[in-house]
Amino acid sequence: MPEIKSVLPKYLQIAAHIRDQILRGDLAPDDEIDSERKIAADWNVARPTATRALETLRREGLVESRQGSGTRVRDVHAHRRASHRYHRYRARGAQYAPGESMELLATGIVDAPGHVADALHLDVPARAMTRRRLISREESGPAEISTSWWPPALADQAPRLLEPVSLGGIGSVRYVESVTGRVASYAQDQVAARLATAEEAELLALDGLPAAVLAYRHTVYDSNDQVLEFAESVYPPDVWSIEQEYPIEA
Repeated sequence: MPEIKSVLPKYLQIAAHIRDQILRGDLAPDDEIDSERKIAADWNVARPTATRALETLRREGLVESRQGSGTRVRDVHAHRRASHRYHRYRARGAQYAPGESMELLATGIVDAPGHVADALHLDVPARAMTRRRLISREESGPAEISTSWWPPALADQAPRLLEPVSLGGIGSVRYVESVTGRVASYAQDQVAARLATAEEAELLALDGLPAAVLAYRHTVYDSNDQVLEFAESVYPPDVWSIEQEYPIEA
């Protein structure tokens, strides 16, 4: 018979919360992490639970203890995925973290690649609205090529998607929500490693070809299980994508 799964131990839930703050940029390199005493009080847990949470983050290389200055965030080079940006917007009202910048590369209605048409449930051959960006970080340079796609019929309701200017930090998903009344409910990610195109290698400042990249396909669904946005993100190699812990059932 199916059973309700048990949740993660408390110390892993605390570690996951702090990890998300680090990965989405709320906690920057060299920022101080709350002390064990404060974590225990804020989360209403025993001190050893807080100790184990911080030790989990140390093992992952996200934080380090410094004599006389507490526990500090390390300079971590990790992929910042769509989920991190959604959570950051909800918490801070902005998608991009300090030190990140966005360059808009292209907007328009173009011929849709086959996998885009499939994701948006468009008849082939198809046209689709697109918006392409290059996201960079001050400390490491180009970090992500992000391309979003929508059915062309959305152009009348969401004309700003076709304008070659920033949406003001709210992000395309929140903008589409605001003009259509639809609400993003959940998302699905697919990920694969592949070889970079010549254009991707140039934008991400990769050294020569062939070069590997990590590609995410990210589909956002509304509360009626209809596609709200399909997006693709391409990341440079040698940068880790950090996932959450999960229980292993016996």
